[in-house]
Amino acid sequence: METRRLSSDQYRTYGVANPGYMPAAEAAPAMFAPPASSVAGPSAPPASMFDSVPGYEGTLAGGGGFLPPPMPAYPVPQPEPTAEQPHWNIPSITEDTAREALLLYASSKCCYSSGPAKDGVITNMDAFNTYRYRLETFTETRCTAWSHEPYNGQPVDAFAQPAPGPWDIPAKSPNFFIDGKQLIKVPYTSSVKPCHVCIGMGRKPCKDCAGVGNKVCWVCNGSGFRHGDDRCHHCSGRGRENCNHCHGQGSTVCATCRGKQQLLVYINLTVTWKNNSDDYVVEQSSGLQIDNLSKVSGKELFRDSQYLVYPVMGFPDPAVVQAAQRLVSEHQGKYTQTSRVLQQRQTIELIPVTRVCYTWKGKSHIYFVYGNEFKVNADDYPATCCCTVM
Repeated sequence: METRRLSSDQYRTYGVANPGYMPAAEAAPAMFAPPASSVAGPSAPPASMFDSVPGYEGTLAGGGGFLPPPMPAYPVPQPEPTAEQPHWNIPSITEDTAREALLLYASSKCCYSSGPAKDGVITNMDAFNTYRYRLETFTETRCTAWSHEPYNGQPVDAFAQPAPGPWDIPAKSPNFFIDGKQLIKVPYTSSVKPCHVCIGMGRKPCKDCAGVGNKVCWVCNGSGFRHGDDRCHHCSGRGRENCNHCHGQGSTVCATCRGKQQLLVYINLTVTWKNNSDDYVVEQSSGLQIDNLSKVSGKELFRDSQYLVYPVMGFPDPAVVQAAQRLVSEHQGKYTQTSRVLQQRQTIELIPVTRVCYTWKGKSHIYFVYGNEFKVNADDYPATCCCTVM
């Protein structure tokens, strides 16, 4: 009986629909790994995986939001007004300091001549010392989420005794006003469940070969031949090759349970400490943009740290007093609902700002010296040049 050989196009049409078909009697049998399960499993854990733990009913797999802190067991200490400070020290810079600051500024610029800084004649210096009020509220927030990990024989303690409440679990907080985070496994919530991704099998169908274990040969495109009657040497004329991803098995180890088939399911508690800070800078009419002041420090005139602070009193600038009252009220209303306030701190800084007028080569110019760092803003510096790279 005569054996009929199909053309490449015919094989591609017939062979794809019939993976077990091979052309010509001389070709070796097709390579097939045992088919793996076609059930992929859900990517998100089903709700049935999670036990109902008293006190954690609203906990979800992705997190259940922030948990409001419980009412304090003892009366909250009331803030105390600080003593009035009738004498505020207002420093000012000297002419020598102003000139040195401009010299340093010019030397830091590759295209700036030091001539104006050295030879310019200072004609006037005006102080626009600026107050910056800062309120910091150091808070602790807690949130929970169901988590899982491959089961390797870890202790299982679900319902051995009631789980402690989310705000009853001790956590090691950092120093005040320093951000931090701690992840804690909630005691008595750990149980073992079949892996939801691989349905407890430990392996998943290979995505590269759809669970078959082999794929169409990329050299001959499944025909078994390269040119005419030349058998494909890459697949030995079989038209298919073992899948490199799963090594011909048709399945890969489940990445979720890492082949363990089971997961340890438990509640994770995330404790976050954050320093929430707001500033108020008194407007000044020097002409210097306030944004520049955020990059410098000032001389601290006042500091008050308590569990809850009382708005500053007796400050000579009423704008600072009003800002303190507003920010203290805002912080108490904003952070006490979802967080536990651990400490508050308010400070007042005096940021020195001096506008310097000087003349150089018969023309008048202006620059600013500001901050404890004596930073300079000189937008109209008169001796600059453009450097061109050839």
